[in-house]
Amino acid sequence: MALRTIRVMGDEVLNKVCKPVKEVTPRIKTLIEDMIETMYDAEGVGLAAPQVGILKRIVVIDVGEGPFVMINPRVLETSGEQTGTEGCLSVPGKCGIVTRPEYAKVLAYNEDMEPVEIEGTELKARAMLHEIDHLDGKLYVEKVEGELRDVTEEDEYEQEDEA
Repeated sequence: MALRTIRVMGDEVLNKVCKPVKEVTPRIKTLIEDMIETMYDAEGVGLAAPQVGILKRIVVIDVGEGPFVMINPRVLETSGEQTGTEGCLSVPGKCGIVTRPEYAKVLAYNEDMEPVEIEGTELKARAMLHEIDHLDGKLYVEKVEGELRDVTEEDEYEQEDEA
């Protein structure tokens, strides 16, 4: 496994729509392992392939339940509403207030290309939807209510949803 360089806002790869994964090759398996390692090293809870410069529809997330992989994820259902501080590994040192659904159900494939339905509320829903946005070339800054602000030490404790 290897750490990958996280692309930051302004890098055009972050604004491109990713291509679906047709099969999990040894290169894709290595990419997934590298993404998980990179996410942990950067102390994030999610990472999408374009954040490491790869235009594939792959996401890794760990909200404290252990890592999971979503390949070619598609949102099936959302409900409710939550508003909270959100950050992004591709927008270092910044955060903002974002409103997203409270609940999300996603259909994706795991690393064995088996279909899986993943449901989540609160942080898990926020992380899944945040990362799926990356696959469509969207950054959370487009959804920020008000201004982006610098992350403070207080945010570091509250902000468990930096992805």
